[in-house]
Amino acid sequence: MSRAAPPSLIQIARRSGDPYAAEPLDLGARVRGLRKARNWTLEQAAQKAGLARSTLSKIENGQMSPTFDALKKLAEGLEISVPQLFTAPQSERAGGRMSVTSAGQGAAHATATYEHELLGDSLSAKKMLPYRARIRARSMDEFDGWVRHDGEEFLYVLTGIVRLFTEFYEPVEMRRGDSAYYDATMGHNVISLSDEDATILWVTSLA
Repeated sequence: MSRAAPPSLIQIARRSGDPYAAEPLDLGARVRGLRKARNWTLEQAAQKAGLARSTLSKIENGQMSPTFDALKKLAEGLEISVPQLFTAPQSERAGGRMSVTSAGQGAAHATATYEHELLGDSLSAKKMLPYRARIRARSMDEFDGWVRHDGEEFLYVLTGIVRLFTEFYEPVEMRRGDSAYYDATMGHNVISLSDEDATILWVTSLA
């Protein structure tokens, strides 16, 4: 029986870290907040939406589930789209999350060509995957084809000299302080040209 392929860094990042989920949105509170942000009374908001004052009051207090027609009228009266009724403002969604990784304390993930140190690993549902990599490969022959995955990627050389190979561009030699930003669905590999393994910082989008 064939063995399953080991999980990729992207898969690991998407399933690791502490559970994090947004709180369910309270439609009544959302509507009330939108109304008060406009300094409208119940009567004013109801009139603009073409709803009875009592209906709007029941919606705000969670005493009734509005029909789609009522939701459409509410959105038009508040001059927003229907989906925005169910979307918390950015300020409400800010969770204040933070993760600090001390030097050398990131989660290790080694491959035949790279030694990765995952950073910010305690957070789940991240939009980015940052990791420090030691480049062990010295030749393209050491890779089993191109590396490619969803998203975009940023590469920054920390130490040594590397050569970045990409599917659609000529190889690029990069030294400390050099960086590259590219579409990660394009095949890409990195080798070290230094006597010692080069190190780079990689940041991959996960959204």
